[in-house]
Amino acid sequence: MRGELAIHHLGVRVGLGQNPFGRDVANLALFRAFARHGGFERLHLLTPFRIDPAAAHEALSAGEALATEVEYGSLLDQGRMARAGVLFRGKADLPELAWARRSAGRDLDYSLVGLIHTLAPPLTRQEIALASVAPVEPWDAIVCTSPAVQGAMQTMFAEWTDYLGQKFGGPERPAPMLPMIPLGVDLAEMTALADRPQVRAAARARLGLSEGDVLVLWVGRLSFFEKAAPQPMFRAVEEAGRKVGRPLHFALAGWFPNPEHRPLFEEAAKGYAPTTPVHWIDGNDRVLLGEMWAAADIFLSLVDNIQETFGLAPVEAMAAGLPIVASDWDGYRFTLQHGRQAFLASSLIPAPGRPSAGMLRRHQLRIDSYQAYAGHVAYYTAINVREAADGLAALAASPDMRRRLGQGGRQRVREVFDWPQVMRRYRELFDELAAIRQRAAPASRAPKLNPVSGDPFRDFAGFATKVLSPETRFALREGVSPGDEVALALTVRLDGFADAWRAPPDALRRLVEGLAETPWRALGDIVSEVPPSERAGVTYGLVWLCKMGVLDWL
Repeated sequence: MRGELAIHHLGVRVGLGQNPFGRDVANLALFRAFARHGGFERLHLLTPFRIDPAAAHEALSAGEALATEVEYGSLLDQGRMARAGVLFRGKADLPELAWARRSAGRDLDYSLVGLIHTLAPPLTRQEIALASVAPVEPWDAIVCTSPAVQGAMQTMFAEWTDYLGQKFGGPERPAPMLPMIPLGVDLAEMTALADRPQVRAAARARLGLSEGDVLVLWVGRLSFFEKAAPQPMFRAVEEAGRKVGRPLHFALAGWFPNPEHRPLFEEAAKGYAPTTPVHWIDGNDRVLLGEMWAAADIFLSLVDNIQETFGLAPVEAMAAGLPIVASDWDGYRFTLQHGRQAFLASSLIPAPGRPSAGMLRRHQLRIDSYQAYAGHVAYYTAINVREAADGLAALAASPDMRRRLGQGGRQRVREVFDWPQVMRRYRELFDELAAIRQRAAPASRAPKLNPVSGDPFRDFAGFATKVLSPETRFALREGVSPGDEVALALTVRLDGFADAWRAPPDALRRLVEGLAETPWRALGDIVSEVPPSERAGVTYGLVWLCKMGVLDWL
């Protein structure tokens, strides 16, 4: 056990709800891995909300005793970040976190590490690119989950920083470190889930499968916008059944982000796989999903979408011991090795040109939603159906081949994707960033606000007649009763808005009573009489009392 880690978590709770996005599933699994396999003495889970520590702990531990201590705190707590030395965020946009660190004067105190889940949304790419103009330092990193992502990001930053150099001059080409660390799975957990003969037999019987039938499985969102068009998969399963002389069964374990799309999928299944028994499994039901890992014989995923960057489901399938037929696409090309764990069907996209640029432009002009944009691109991305059908047929015809590729998948997970292996690479990264930080010069690291969006009372100081200063003097307005006014503030519900920023009612009452005895006191004198930790609340309380007409100022 060594060190600490701070995790930036934006959710209202720790855990998954209905219809989770792949990003949420991956982040929860990664946070659990930090707690269970990371080797840290302490985790600081920093959130913008008050969360239930017991429920959060249960979600992180998944019922197991944790050797790592977990504490919960505020995203504003720079002290925890500094003690940890690393603030990890399950997203890739670091600029605002970097400015918050700079404004607190803590550039050298900790590293920022983000994680890329998708590169497709233009806004996401812009957020990542802004790292070049924010105070993101050489000891910060954005983790890429596959070589495809890493290569795309290296190209984007090279072209973007070249543009910045042409626009503003200067030889520097600032970019964050872009290490490649994959997502992971719990091999032991998936093995235990899949290797259940009795569960396998019961689940297959419920679906109407005999011992000799072959069940092909898909796991994930059922979205032709953001995941995969189902028609090539239906056609490949249907053709594979014809090749081996008996229909294959196809189970789609997932959920429809848009329930209105289910009839479209069902219609496509009837049209492209008329003789294939198709089973629709509720992927939100974790028990049913676990049974499908045990019941299946082959895993199929012909993803064709730029939203995808890694693909966790095929890694889970390898851990479950399933042979795979998948598209030769983005992260799949890294996670899966053709002929060893999977058959990869080649993919084809058009050359860049006016139509594809027009797809992007329509989204950027808010004519099309992001989902429509990603869907349009996907519908002109082809996955070779013949190759997919051949792979399915070869596996369906050979239990020995299924067994060999399934064993190869578990071996690959054991060597690369099991959480202890992934955590080792994260610890190596954190150590490398700490070493860079320790060697950095301390000069020019003074606190500084973001000039674009730093402080509203600085940015809009010119709006007001006067800006509050230590010399500003306050007095109780004539005819105002201190007790009555504070009592009124406690009964008018509208007065309770934004009360977290000012001193509590008892402190405000004392302020008003003091000004009744000694009028026209300067702010500097008033705050000198309270502890430093309470001075901001007193200052904002005085301004609020002026707003409510209790006090006057000079």
